[in-house]
Amino acid sequence: MSNNQPEYPIPDLAVIELVDVLRALADPIRLQILRALADGEPHPKSMTEWGFDVQKSTMSHHFKTMREAGLTETLVDGRTHAIRLRRAALDARFPGLIDSLLAA
Repeated sequence: MSNNQPEYPIPDLAVIELVDVLRALADPIRLQILRALADGEPHPKSMTEWGFDVQKSTMSHHFKTMREAGLTETLVDGRTHAIRLRRAALDARFPGLIDSLLAA
């Protein structure tokens, strides 16, 4: 990705609420997405890359839910979209939360 600038709006760090983060991660698919994104690298948004047996619209909903909760950002480079965990921001706002969720 050459651009690596978020095109989709994400909440400011100061307004991210723990209850919204936990609500977003209450879904098993979104928790699996979190685990996949834990390496901090952008991952393709292509539905085939994720391997879930759900409709494209369902995956889009999961990605949107996570982005709106402040967990992820969507990076756009031309026609390519990728998802990245906002790990540093989340660790700053909620120290230890992501590590605890990954360990569970």
